[in-house]
Amino acid sequence: MSVAIDIDRLMARIFDLAKIGALPGGGCKRLALSPEDAESRALVTGWFEARGLEIHRDVIGNTWAIRADRNGGTTAPVLMGSHIDTVGTGGLYDGVLGVLGAFEVIESIDDAGIETERPLAVAFFTNEEGARFQPDMMGSGVAMGELGLDEMLASVGIDGPSVAEALAAIGAAGDEPVGALKPSCYLELHIEQGPVLEAEGLEIGVVTGVQGISWSEFTVSGATAHAGTTPMKMRRDAGVVAAAIALEARAIAASFGPPQVATVGRMRFSPDLVNVVPETAVLTVDLRNTDETELKAAEKWLFSKAETLAKVEGCTVTRRTLARFEPVVFDPDLVEEVAQGAAQLGMTARRMPSGAGHDAQMFAPHCPSAMIFVPSKDGISHNTTEFTAPDEIARGVALLAQVALTRAGHAQSEGRVQ
Repeated sequence: MSVAIDIDRLMARIFDLAKIGALPGGGCKRLALSPEDAESRALVTGWFEARGLEIHRDVIGNTWAIRADRNGGTTAPVLMGSHIDTVGTGGLYDGVLGVLGAFEVIESIDDAGIETERPLAVAFFTNEEGARFQPDMMGSGVAMGELGLDEMLASVGIDGPSVAEALAAIGAAGDEPVGALKPSCYLELHIEQGPVLEAEGLEIGVVTGVQGISWSEFTVSGATAHAGTTPMKMRRDAGVVAAAIALEARAIAASFGPPQVATVGRMRFSPDLVNVVPETAVLTVDLRNTDETELKAAEKWLFSKAETLAKVEGCTVTRRTLARFEPVVFDPDLVEEVAQGAAQLGMTARRMPSGAGHDAQMFAPHCPSAMIFVPSKDGISHNTTEFTAPDEIARGVALLAQVALTRAGHAQSEGRVQ
């Protein structure tokens, strides 16, 4: 059974949400628990309420809406969702597609008069991006018990307030306790955020799992000195050490080979003056691999080499973990349902791991979970030019609807069913 998706309705909602935090030239900025996030939460929740869904919100601001089953019972729902917060230069589709696409599934099923044996639910989770507060996937991690509530509430944002303070400032915290959300399974539709599907001319990515992620912050301490009067051999240059660590991260990726990747996303010097040897340097290193053993080996290499590089320069280095998630394998049966659904709908597809972190990885240890990817133009994401064509979106939502209906069980149908 396939449900007729109203792609015009879905795209209109995507564009309406994009007006909140809109950036010049396209894209949007809605950092977690910011005023813009508050406005977007109100808009999306209002759409849920207008459809007559039952709204729930927990203590860290995760919000979910439930369409009752045919008996109005309380069985565990088939949950679909993602996030509506963005990075500082976000696009229109990252996360948003998973939320509004899931809502379109529920609306289309509703419009078709289909009753289900299990409830259907759509959710958006707090601070998935980790752009304002660390770690990422915070809300879903707390909901599933993978991250501690008290520790996450105490996390301090890049602009000063803690998560608890930011929740209070926009009134985003709800009454539902940690663990209130107990789905029968979890499905997440997402843009690929990479170039593979487009390059191979494929319509659907059947996601098999998520790479392990290791985020570390290194602080190198040396000594400030005059750039002109201090001989090179007498310097304790924190900047040089930071640069060497960055190059070492690249060397690790080259040595290990695919799928190992390494990224230095932030680096800052102090006193940050053109004619002064840096006294302090702070940088982040993001390591990812689909194999936990390999990821641990990459971490060991990097951490050890950072100590050596600092010692050679007469500096010291400290490290703190910003986020650490093991690789996740999605439920084989649910992944197979996604693959079979794509085939039944005549969609070209391939199985692939996700290189980015997603809320789905927090659900995977607790309930059957899977993801569906649709192509990203030129593989661009976390960027104002992020784009996925409406017809590509429609295919992904139609597949999501098919898998969700299979899991929920459809008791009867009337109206717009193809």
